[in-house]
Amino acid sequence: MDKIEFMEHDFELVNRDFSNSQDEVIEAVPFWKDALNRFTSNKGAVVALFIILFLIVVAIVAPLLSPYSYDQVFTEKQSMGPRIPILENLGIFTGTVNGVNKYQTLGLVNEFHYFGTDVLGRDLWVRVWEGTRISLTIAFIAVIIDICFGMIYGLISGYFGGKVDTVMQRIVEVINSIPNLVILVLLLVVMSPSLTTIIIALMLTGWIGMSRVTRAQVLKIKEQEFILASRTLGASDFFIIFKEVLPNIFGQIIIMSMFSIPSAIFYEAFLAFVGLGLPIPMASLGTLINTGFKSILVTPFMTIIPVVVLALLMLSFNILADGLRDAFDPKMKEM
Repeated sequence: MDKIEFMEHDFELVNRDFSNSQDEVIEAVPFWKDALNRFTSNKGAVVALFIILFLIVVAIVAPLLSPYSYDQVFTEKQSMGPRIPILENLGIFTGTVNGVNKYQTLGLVNEFHYFGTDVLGRDLWVRVWEGTRISLTIAFIAVIIDICFGMIYGLISGYFGGKVDTVMQRIVEVINSIPNLVILVLLLVVMSPSLTTIIIALMLTGWIGMSRVTRAQVLKIKEQEFILASRTLGASDFFIIFKEVLPNIFGQIIIMSMFSIPSAIFYEAFLAFVGLGLPIPMASLGTLINTGFKSILVTPFMTIIPVVVLALLMLSFNILADGLRDAFDPKMKEM
C-alpha cells in the first residue's frame, strides 16, 4: 500500500486569501449600555415612551394654563361641542352638537373649549387632563407600593426560604384569595369614596404580583456561585440581599413595575365606572367615562375623548413594558 503524504497546504480553503486576516477583539459592553441599545432599537417602545412623556407634560401644564378650573360650573354652557381655533375654519371641531352651535347662540365668538363642556358646563379640556393627572398619580403610587412592599416581601421570602417562606406564602395566598372588589366595598363601609380609599385598597393587594415575581427571581439565583462565595467570605444576609441579589433582579423588577402601571390605571377607571371611585367634583378618566356614558347617544365626545386618552396611556405603558422586557432579558422575546 502506498504511503499517503500530506502537504503543508492540503487543508487550506481554495481561493481564500488569509494574508490580511487577524483576530478581532470585541469591546466589552456594560449591561446597562447594552440594554439601552436594545431598547432604543425598538422603535415601538421609544414611540410609546415619548407618548407617555407628552401626556404627562400636558397633564401637568394644561390645567395650569387654562382660565378654567376642573370644578368651575357654567350651567348656560352645558354640553357644548369641541371647538378649536384654525381647525374650525376647515369645517371640523366647530362646536356644533346635533346641529346646534351654542357658541353662536350664546354669542361666544372668541371662546374656545377644545374638548367641549360637560352637562354642567365644566370645561372638559381641563377635566380630562386633571383626570389624567390623578390616574397617573394612582399608577405611580401603585409602583411605589409594589417596590416598598412587594419587592421587600419577595426578597425576604425567597432568600430565607424554609419555614419563613412557607408562612409568608400562606399569608399571601390568604390575602390573594379575597377579591379586590370585596376589599374595596368593605373599605367603603368605614371610609368615604376618595383617592385615599383607592390607595389603601392597592396597598392591601396590589403588591402580591410583585412579591411573587421577586421571590421567583431570588430562588433562581440565590444558590449561584457568587452568592455562595459572599456567604463563605462572611457577608451578612442584609449585604447579600441588597448588594448581590437585588442588582441581579432589578431588571425584572423594573419590567414588573411598568406592567403594574396600566393595571392600576384600569383598576381606578373600573372603580370609577361602577360608581366606587373619586367623589364629585373630582375628576379622573374613569369618572369622566362614567359621566359621559350616561349621555353617549347625544354627546358622544364626552365619552370618546377620555376613552382615547385612557387607551393611549394603557397601550403606551404596555408597549414600553414589552420593550423594557426585551431590553433587559432578550431571551424572553423568544418565549
